[in-house]
Amino acid sequence: MKFTEIKDLSVVELKKKRAGLSEELFQARIKNTIGQLSNPIEIRNLRRDIAKINTAIVKKVAR
Repeated sequence: MKFTEIKDLSVVELKKKRAGLSEELFQARIKNTIGQLSNPIEIRNLRRDIAKINTAIVKKVAR
């Protein structure tokens, strides 16, 4: 996910997206623990996407 895609969303939409990604991250961690996750890089990408969303939320609230 690119930051340019994120910065145009509202704060409410960003929070919904963050909640969804957090749930995906949780599921990916569980799958990784039991050995069902085919690509462990997915965890890193989810964490980075959540960080991008958090950055966008902070920037919007600071305005």
